Amino acid sequence: MISREEAKNALDSIIKKARVHLYKPIQIAEILYRDRVFHDIDLLNLQTYRNQSKKWRDDISEILLGTTCTSSARFQDDLFNENAMPPRILYTLGKENCKSDGAVEAYIYKSFQTRHRQLKESLDYCLNNKKETFELRRFLAMFWREPGLKRSIDKIYEIVVFALFSTLVNALNLKVQISIDDDQNDLLHEFEEFAKKVMVIDFSNPIYVQDAKIYRLGVTNASDRGLDMYANWGPAIQVKHLTLDLELAESIVINMNSDRIIIVCKDAEKDIILSLLKQIGWTCHIQSIVTENDLILWYDKALHGKFSDVIGDRVLAAMALEIQKEFPSTRPDVDFLRKRGYEALKDSFWLR
Repeated sequence: MISREEAKNALDSIIKKARVHLYKPIQIAEILYRDRVFHDIDLLNLQTYRNQSKKWRDDISEILLGTTCTSSARFQDDLFNENAMPPRILYTLGKENCKSDGAVEAYIYKSFQTRHRQLKESLDYCLNNKKETFELRRFLAMFWREPGLKRSIDKIYEIVVFALFSTLVNALNLKVQISIDDDQNDLLHEFEEFAKKVMVIDFSNPIYVQDAKIYRLGVTNASDRGLDMYANWGPAIQVKHLTLDLELAESIVINMNSDRIIIVCKDAEKDIILSLLKQIGWTCHIQSIVTENDLILWYDKALHGKFSDVIGDRVLAAMALEIQKEFPSTRPDVDFLRKRGYEALKDSFWLR
């Protein structure tokens, strides 16, 4: 039999590991709510709520966050693994929750409010500062300092990188040109329809020029691997803030079919990354490595240097826009929590 202390420890572990959106804790809260209010599921029988609980979670996430979970089905199902929240632990939480009229649910949503209050305070630094007063080092330190926000530092790094890179590319008015060699006219004639539809060139227009762009994929990943950004002139951009091991390094490069990879990482990770890439024979695919100190220097130039009047406000505006996309709501709907009656609950174990 699982004790309530053991069950709470398991729940706390999931809350601690969760990104700022807290999708998995919300899913647990809604399973417990369903069990307490509707009595139409069996917490010991996973099949009575495994799939349905994803919809319950998404309905509440839409209210609280303005967004829903986009992680893979496999990652979402990891919630019920033996080392996370298996039915036997949920059963103990359910008994505690019913006995206390929803205190376990209230505990989860109180954790959610705390996390989002920390997030709002950190994001407000970006949204409320002007180029003269914004300091990138201080902004990043806010996320390292708060334990509840560390799991979201990867998305903040992506936003910081994208805001600077995309602003500079636009400010420089870079162009990308596609053209065909004159000695390939016969092949072009044979595949002219293909060239028109795929490369936007033909005999009358053998050269195509477009604005250079950087694109951020922006999808929350279950693990720290894969492509974060790409440029329409070739490079793939991977933002790394965590320590790499050989297995993770291999999984990253395998999932990135590019011969020109730009890696953005902390200064202390640069030599480790280069060593690992050398082991797996991938150094030839790396175009460059950008470190956090590079970003801090470039941000200082962008916001306080001689061209700050041209690009400073644009960098911060780009950052603010990406923050609003990634974190659409930093003000949880307190009416929802009040309607559930959580604020009136008192429990010496769960709501101290």
